[in-house]
Amino acid sequence: MVSIDATCALESFRNFIVLSTCNSFIPESYLEDYEVFPERETSPGLIYVEAADKVTLKKIRDMTFVNAKEVLGIIYSSKSGNTNLKWRQVRRTTGKVVGEASTNTLVNLTEAGVLTQEWVQNYLRKKAAEEKQAEPGELTN
Repeated sequence: MVSIDATCALESFRNFIVLSTCNSFIPESYLEDYEVFPERETSPGLIYVEAADKVTLKKIRDMTFVNAKEVLGIIYSSKSGNTNLKWRQVRRTTGKVVGEASTNTLVNLTEAGVLTQEWVQNYLRKKAAEEKQAEPGELTN
């Protein structure tokens, strides 16, 4: 598990959710509309959008698509239960993502623009340094 604490645009976090859950079946008109978000009621796998104004559009498979204006926060958890993230509005369409993510989720977070390649590389370097310190030292004469 990877601890996530990053700032990103709402659009990037929306792209991450779509990539992770419904990219293969979201209607193209919904994909192009940045006010349309997928929600899912089941847990694990809950996705909830908190917004000042929200209207249900259509249910496809286990996803309910909503039109949300003035998004205040989003709760995302993967069906496996290995990823739990929250996006909270900081200013207009910029927010902070915090939580725990699986290493597989890092790929989608990076592809969607939530995390930068630099962020992931720094994380991997830090992890490698921690593992190296944890190894028993070699004896020298």
